[in-house]
Amino acid sequence: MSKAERFVLFLGLAFLLLEAEATISRRALGHAHDGDQASGSPSTVFNVNSFGAKADGPCKSPITVQVEGTIKATTDLSDYDTQDWFLFQSIDGLILTGGGTFDGQGQAVWKYNDCHVNSNCRLLPTSISFSRVKNAQIFGITSLNSKSFHTHVSSCENIKVHDLTVIAPGNSPNTDGMHVSKSNLVNISSSTIGTGDDCISIGQGTTQLSVTDVHCGPGHGFSVGSLGKYPNEQDVSGIVVSHSSLKGTTNGVRIKSWPGSPPSRASGIIFDDITMDSVKNPIIIDQKYGSRTITAISDVHYKNIRGTTISEVAVTFSCSSAVPCQGIEMTDIDLQYNGENVKVKAVSASCENAKIKYKGKQNPPPCVDH
Repeated sequence: MSKAERFVLFLGLAFLLLEAEATISRRALGHAHDGDQASGSPSTVFNVNSFGAKADGPCKSPITVQVEGTIKATTDLSDYDTQDWFLFQSIDGLILTGGGTFDGQGQAVWKYNDCHVNSNCRLLPTSISFSRVKNAQIFGITSLNSKSFHTHVSSCENIKVHDLTVIAPGNSPNTDGMHVSKSNLVNISSSTIGTGDDCISIGQGTTQLSVTDVHCGPGHGFSVGSLGKYPNEQDVSGIVVSHSSLKGTTNGVRIKSWPGSPPSRASGIIFDDITMDSVKNPIIIDQKYGSRTITAISDVHYKNIRGTTISEVAVTFSCSSAVPCQGIEMTDIDLQYNGENVKVKAVSASCENAKIKYKGKQNPPPCVDH
């Protein structure tokens, strides 16, 4: 495929959108209104709904895909040639919208996910992937019961996501709401995510990412990582998660790292104005997620974090003796216990190999490093 091509993959059905022109063929997936893709128009619009139809180009960027109704994925895993159901690749100027639903029908195949016990497991397909996409807007869509990740943003730049709805049960495996890696300038806002894994996971090489007004639960919370699992990982920096909430999640705001080579860094991370409702681990850094890590974690700020936890230990900083956590700042933290153990009267904090500064109210009280 040449550099000039724009690539959209719908369940093995390739749309090659050339800079000059292309022929678009959609079998049992798409419906385009007459004239939507006339050559020379400032943008190209594809309307995708529950019916089957065929649309022919030529087309030009930018590209708008309007999803109307519900698109259901096949549950026959042999039908997937790649790890993606929908793949948007090498597009500059994409709009994905329409109020429709991507139904991955993952409940039929989650039983085949054995990645928690098999390091050589076959990854189930991601519902919607974006690769090497620039200047995109993704809004007004729903992802339901994905087989694996609901959405994956990789090697992208200037991506704006809002009014995204993600729905899956709390026990659905590896169903991250949105996983971001190797991307710059990603903004996620005004969205609701309930799933079986991280609501938003921020992977290696992510820079200048913001999460605002996102409501998470069920799920594993907002996570930076896992980091350092693979060789030659890129650094993570400039992460801001603010004005958001979590309810009934296993974690609140988490940073987790594995061993890696060569050393990588996660720095310049802010968690601000976060509300917790019955969260198991509201604030956690787990630098020993795999084993001895060489991922350096520094310049992490927690501000205005409040709410309730079902755990006696509300704050955990489990950092490495080889690469301690540096520049951790805690400002105005107020977490109350609301678990089932009536003997617990107050929450506590646990810190290991972490350099922490405290400002304002602190509940739990500041912990002593050991």
